[in-house]
Amino acid sequence: MATDDLPLEEFGASTAMALPDDVGEKTAVDLATVFDVPVNISAVLGKANMSVSQLLKLNKGSVLELDRKVGEAIDIFVNNRLVARGEVVLVEDRLGVTMTEIIKTDDKGA
Repeated sequence: MATDDLPLEEFGASTAMALPDDVGEKTAVDLATVFDVPVNISAVLGKANMSVSQLLKLNKGSVLELDRKVGEAIDIFVNNRLVARGEVVLVEDRLGVTMTEIIKTDDKGA
């Protein structure tokens, strides 16, 4: 039976290998197997807390005050993990985000 045919449960902790520190530089070719994996990207302008009764009073044209100031960086999440901060930009007739800061985390895939 090929390893591609094994159920996920059979890939226990014994098969997980830590890569040595001296593996060397990685290239895009090394990541080719994950290029087609879908990810969820969110650009969060800000957040607000309100009660259900306040939410039900919102109408078209209502203003929702967020916890950010004008010009403050927005958060960019990939699969619900903060990975960057950026600024809102206009690209032709659509909104976009320019990344201004990449957030590095200490955890190694945990």
